[in-house]
Amino acid sequence: MKTKIFLALLVVVTLMSCNSNKKENSEAGEHAEHEGPEGVVMLNELQREALDLKLGTFQMRNLTTMVKTNGEMQVPPASSAEVTAVIGGNVRDIRIFQGDKVRKGQTLAILEHPDYIKLQEDFADLASRLEFLEMEYERQKELFENNVGAGREFQQVKSEYNSAKAKYQGLKARLQLLHLSPEKVKEGEVSNSVPIVAPINGYVNEINVKVGTYAGAQDMLFEITDNSKIHADFLVYENDVHLLEKGQKIHFTVANIPGKELMATIFAIGQEFEANSRAVHVHASLNEPMPGLIPGMYISGHIHTDENYTRTLPNDAIVSEGTKSYIFVLDEQATEAEHGHEENHAGESDEEHGEHSGETQEGENNEVMAFRMVEVITGLQDEGYTEIKLLNPLPDDTQIVMNAAYYLLSDLKKDEAGDDD
Repeated sequence: MKTKIFLALLVVVTLMSCNSNKKENSEAGEHAEHEGPEGVVMLNELQREALDLKLGTFQMRNLTTMVKTNGEMQVPPASSAEVTAVIGGNVRDIRIFQGDKVRKGQTLAILEHPDYIKLQEDFADLASRLEFLEMEYERQKELFENNVGAGREFQQVKSEYNSAKAKYQGLKARLQLLHLSPEKVKEGEVSNSVPIVAPINGYVNEINVKVGTYAGAQDMLFEITDNSKIHADFLVYENDVHLLEKGQKIHFTVANIPGKELMATIFAIGQEFEANSRAVHVHASLNEPMPGLIPGMYISGHIHTDENYTRTLPNDAIVSEGTKSYIFVLDEQATEAEHGHEENHAGESDEEHGEHSGETQEGENNEVMAFRMVEVITGLQDEGYTEIKLLNPLPDDTQIVMNAAYYLLSDLKKDEAGDDD
């Protein structure tokens, strides 16, 4: 009896051992299948976010003949205005704040002064007198032409009429400069205040008045700048001026926009040197509009003086091992194969767990992408970019890891070390 019990226990232990070995072998096989092909790194969405992984394509840049330069953002003279009063007055109201965007013709402030009233009174009186002088002139002219009136009287009336007409036009122009309507003044509508209006569209940079203060005709009340016309103003030293031409490209960066490179095209080159620096001003228009640029921002860049463009990548996209250099590209075939493996694994999991098949599986929203290591030859370096020469051709639209290449290589070496163990 004891012998039979012992044999039964031995059979159970043997079966449990076999099942355990099968399970371990199955799990090991699944893990092996999940690992990517040789030279390929698998990263899920969480890993990519942790690395802040960025993808891009090769960039064509000029790394051979260039002139390094710096300067600042500026606007042309026509896009900057200092607002003054045509005739001085006391500030009654200010209707804008510093930094406000204003349009041409918008009222910025209101001035008042007795001189405005007197100007309108003088114009109204002269307008009435001019009507009388015009009638008298026409009458004397008709008499003179018919040899009835004396020529001396006609000439005197004509002189008074022309003088009054000229003064009338002058007063009318002054009213229009003050943004007052001459027609309303002739009808008896007299105002003790005048508006100060914006001469251009733009942003208010300075406000130099307060309510109640007197603003003279020469005082700058406001400064307005139209930043939509902003351009890059560089300084190039004497030794490099002979290399410059209109139409050349400039790659540059702005101090307050790190990591963003802009491009501009030279449209004007200064024809005289700055007294102290022995440099000339080089003006370049932006190839694409960039919001947030303000006149006076410091910029630094380089001017391409020839058309020798080459394939480049950021330095962080390249990693070296020994004497060789590598980049990582998106391997779409390996990525699709990995997705197929995940779908099959998810189906098997549903069959095994039955009642739990409706639960969200870990990884459904954690898409895995495969990145293949590709050997390249590096060349010239400048401004954070390196020339790339391919040993084997790649499609132009190949997606390349633009940063964190070092971490991908470390992950790849870690997996290889794990396989050796």
